[in-house]
Amino acid sequence: VQLQASGGGLVQAGGSLKLSCAASGRTLSNYRMGWFRQAPGKEREFVADITSSGSTSYADSVKGRFTISRDNAKSMLHLQMSNLQSEDTAVYYCAARIWYATKYDYWGQGTLVTVSS
Repeated sequence: VQLQASGGGLVQAGGSLKLSCAASGRTLSNYRMGWFRQAPGKEREFVADITSSGSTSYADSVKGRFTISRDNAKSMLHLQMSNLQSEDTAVYYCAARIWYATKYDYWGQGTLVTVSS
């Protein structure tokens, strides 16, 4: 699976941004998809993920502000981010793992989100 993330940019605190991830090479219906982020000087952390059937999970820090979604027919993954805060500044990565795997095996190149206060 090849993943290409896009949609990052500079946004003011309280603003919104939508990230997208285009997948190719495999049928996404067998894959769990996720978003991770890495802030400067910090380790990469989980943001949200979604199963092939649409079940979602979120990090506590983004619950109620971020929404993950997917379109299997178009091989797309999205992350709608609202009420962005400075602590959301990071490089955001999309990732995929086949449904029975225990870790994410496929990663996109990352897209930078910068939130100005």
